[in-house]
Amino acid sequence: MGAAAAALVASSAAAQDATVTYKSLSPELALELARATLADCQKRGFQIAVAVVDRFGTPQVMLRDRFAGPHTPTTATGKAWTAATFRTSTTELNAISQPGMMQAGLRNLPNVVMIGGGIPVDAAGSLLGAVGVSGAPGGDADEACAKAGVAAIRDKLDF
Repeated sequence: MGAAAAALVASSAAAQDATVTYKSLSPELALELARATLADCQKRGFQIAVAVVDRFGTPQVMLRDRFAGPHTPTTATGKAWTAATFRTSTTELNAISQPGMMQAGLRNLPNVVMIGGGIPVDAAGSLLGAVGVSGAPGGDADEACAKAGVAAIRDKLDF
């Protein structure tokens, strides 16, 4: 291989290292996830807000049922943001950040919502985003709706 060819190969390798490729939820799939989550909560008799964020925590979709409390959109978005940025469900984060525990300081970070109901959305080991739910009677019920929403679109995530 000549010097010019070697330089071209090295330049090409450096260019590949300088960029990142990732998968994300399309707006249509994010909306479908939000709708499926809302529908599951409605079947359970809960008036909720659901937020879907991208892998960076930026909101993609927000749906609020007509009688959900005024705090629910902000709380749902905070749960989704927390799940996406920590790549962990807010229920798990709540459990490991109780007062006196090593991770307790997480609760003091800005925008963190340590209440059950936020779960990451991933496929093939890659984080795609997160969904957050607020308004059901307790974080466990919020999380159950979020999980049902993800399950409803799971076949479209495994691409």
